[in-house]
Amino acid sequence: MQNKTIKTWSWVHKWSSLVCTVFMLLLCLTGLPLIFHHEIGHLLGTEVESPEMPADTPRVSVDKVIEVAKAQHPDRVVQFLFPDEDDANIWFATMTPTPAPTDDFRSVAIDARTGALLAQPRFDEGFMWVMFKLHVDLFAGLPGMLFLGFMGLLLLVAIVSGVVLYSPFMRKLEFGAVRRENSPRIKWLDLHNLLGIVTLVWLFVVGATGVINTLADPLIKYWQYDQLSSVLQPYQGKPPVPEAERASVQGSLDAALRHVPGRALSFIAFPGTAFSSPHHNTVFLKGNEPFTARLIQPVLVDAKTNEVTAAPPSPWYIDTLRVSQPLHFGDYGGRPMQIVWAVLDIATIIVLGSGLYLWLAKPQGATRRRRDESTRPDESAVVS
Repeated sequence: MQNKTIKTWSWVHKWSSLVCTVFMLLLCLTGLPLIFHHEIGHLLGTEVESPEMPADTPRVSVDKVIEVAKAQHPDRVVQFLFPDEDDANIWFATMTPTPAPTDDFRSVAIDARTGALLAQPRFDEGFMWVMFKLHVDLFAGLPGMLFLGFMGLLLLVAIVSGVVLYSPFMRKLEFGAVRRENSPRIKWLDLHNLLGIVTLVWLFVVGATGVINTLADPLIKYWQYDQLSSVLQPYQGKPPVPEAERASVQGSLDAALRHVPGRALSFIAFPGTAFSSPHHNTVFLKGNEPFTARLIQPVLVDAKTNEVTAAPPSPWYIDTLRVSQPLHFGDYGGRPMQIVWAVLDIATIIVLGSGLYLWLAKPQGATRRRRDESTRPDESAVVS
């Protein structure tokens, strides 16, 4: 590789790394507790648990669950209803002032077998909520999400340029060599490059899925425009279905399960919400396998008649978004995968921190630079 080309890649790597490093450090630090959010929730006592009952205990209707939820917040509407991912005996209802998207929500947990109120957990406060908001949007909403997405793109550029530079940088050293006998900066330089290569694939996957996740809101809005617009043509000019005129939500769920058999419920979006239309209960169904459980099938059920209006296949970009979310946090493989994700996250923190150190502690002056260059490979490949 020609020296000029190396310098170009070095410049790209240096500045893409420097611009995004502080934000990537923040994401790694906040992402670490999010990997173990269920476990931390149990320790903090914020996880909801259902009481022990015989396995054949009958379940109440969805309408009863909604009735209990509304009794807790009569001034609010049910925006979403979904079973807990880890305990199917628990229903969660999301209550908001209006069906429109908002950060002002209340959660109600209800026993699916008895209809008893279990808890009203607050997911918009506390340590884990602060970690989540910092990780997702820096408390800045969509602009914050898009900004972090751009930082993620810079991270991907830094990774690619680092790979290009690794080979010429290591041409005089054995793979994985860490020169402990030299200055601390040289030792950290070698460790930085070693850990960077070790975490390469994981960091690229997590960075890429993170970028995809920041596009969630625009992708959902496009999905509404792309697929719901044609479905809603027969409803043009009709007012939204008043709550008093809506049919049984249990009937909507049963109709959706009959229309797409062999699926399980992911969640129900009520009329006027971000995932539905003003005229439908949209029932989102999922597969029963670890992978297919991440792929959803929307079924639009007329909220007044409980007739299935449409069941358009989920578009590829929504499937990509759904698959990327658990992959980003290591939710696929249980505890072993969580531990692997945590170890790699810590290694990445070391890579990012050492990159900042290498840049701040870089040699000053031509004499010192020439002396260093005579004792080590070309440091234009330094990851900083």
